[in-house]
Amino acid sequence: MSGNVQILMGNHAAAEGALAAGCTFYAGYPITPSSEILERLAEKLPAAGGAFIQMEDELASISALVGAAWAGAKSMTATSGPGLSLMMEGLGYAAITETPCVIVDIQRAGPATGQATRVASGDIIQVRYGSHGDYCPIALSPWSVQEMYDLTIRAFNLAERYRVPAFVMSDESVGHLRESVRLHRDFEIVERNRDIKKPPFGTDAPDGVPPMPAFGDGANLLVTGSTHDEWGYRRVDHPDQHTRLVGRINKKILDHADDIVEVDARFLDDAEVAVVAYGFTGRSALAAVKRLRKEGVRAGLLRLITLWPFPEKEIRALDGQVEKIVVPEMNRGQVAGLVRQHVRGDVVSLCQTNGEAIEPVAIVDKVQEVLA
Repeated sequence: MSGNVQILMGNHAAAEGALAAGCTFYAGYPITPSSEILERLAEKLPAAGGAFIQMEDELASISALVGAAWAGAKSMTATSGPGLSLMMEGLGYAAITETPCVIVDIQRAGPATGQATRVASGDIIQVRYGSHGDYCPIALSPWSVQEMYDLTIRAFNLAERYRVPAFVMSDESVGHLRESVRLHRDFEIVERNRDIKKPPFGTDAPDGVPPMPAFGDGANLLVTGSTHDEWGYRRVDHPDQHTRLVGRINKKILDHADDIVEVDARFLDDAEVAVVAYGFTGRSALAAVKRLRKEGVRAGLLRLITLWPFPEKEIRALDGQVEKIVVPEMNRGQVAGLVRQHVRGDVVSLCQTNGEAIEPVAIVDKVQEVLA
């Protein structure tokens, strides 16, 4: 794999990934611990021919992403938990208008202001269910600086391919971690279909993704957050129209889960206990699994690189294969609860909400405890 190798913090790698993916618009508001993304793109995006704007708050930021996307831009913002809460109304609007955009969430300890400089991973459920109604965003979870670069690029491609908001769900530890990263160009760039002759909100195509022309392309575009038909006309009193619209915007993601979902499975072939982890905690989990195997414990790791759509098939494959599943996470058990929905066996939470990263020894101790 070719490319320029640099030592970067994770937040800077996400900014570089956005530039590599063709991001042409950034709107955001400074918030710890994500502000380095905004700062780097404020410097580099205009020089690359894009536009940067600092908005008055996060609701304005995500609204600006929607407008820029419909003007033809690849748009992005970055935030943390309190800002993400403010974005929920705009997230719902982006979902029903099928607007591709990327939101990088560098998670910190909450609720509310919480600990602005400390690490957590408490936004997992909010990203999926924070806005009202039924919709399916895509969310990816990097565990390294390299993945901050790679998964930001992938988030842009998935957002464009499926016309959907896509999240990079990182955390303070990965965002501020400094590692070597290869700024390679070994990837495809997905561009949206801008056909002006076909309806922008309905399709018979197997992928369920209609074309998305931009304002100025010559299409008579109507973009509304109300229930609408295939051409964008409001149909707020048509039950069948709402059923078709909501069904399609969900199915286009769920029907392609096999193409979207990515996991990292290690040492599971003979495992008696599986550790299911994601984000920075995945690093501690891998170290713990390696130590346990040296001590004779047949432990394995399933790292969730994709959080939404949830890797249901990959989790169900653990049922009956391992005796116990341990889920370490820097919240009160958000992903553990999801895992329990898909397996019949024992699922044990290792929850930590003290603003510190989970260390390998804590996972080793929990595994030994559940196997005792």
